[in-house]
Amino acid sequence: MTIQLHNPAGVAAPFSRYSHGASAPAGARWLHISGQVGATPDGTIPDDAERQMELAWDNLLAVLADAGMTVTDLVKVDGFITRPDLVPLYRTVRERRLAGHATASTLVVVAGLVAPSLLVEIQAVAAR
Repeated sequence: MTIQLHNPAGVAAPFSRYSHGASAPAGARWLHISGQVGATPDGTIPDDAERQMELAWDNLLAVLADAGMTVTDLVKVDGFITRPDLVPLYRTVRERRLAGHATASTLVVVAGLVAPSLLVEIQAVAAR
C-alpha cells in the first residue's frame, strides 16, 4: 500500500518539506500515535532542544515500528514546539528523520507543554 501525497496546483507550495495532504487507500489499517516527547526511557528530559527532538522522533518511530510500520506509512505528523526560534531546527530534524517522505504536516508554536522542561511534542497518524 502506498500513501498518496497531494500538492494541488493553485495552492501555494509548502513552506518546507511536507505535503498539503496525504491519503491512504480503502481498507488500510490506521495507527494514531499519541504525542511523543523528548524523554529517555527512564523519563529523563534533556535540556538540549535538539536532543529532545531526536528523542521525540526516536519514541515516535519506536511506536511506528511496534505496529509493523515505517516512515513511509506516515500520513500526518503534527509538531508542537514552545519557542519560535526552534522552527528551523525542528524542520531540519523532521526532514532528516522522515528521509524524504513529505507527509502532511502541521507545526504549532505553543505557550507550553505538560512539563515546563519539554520543548517539543510530536504526534502522528499512519496507515498501511
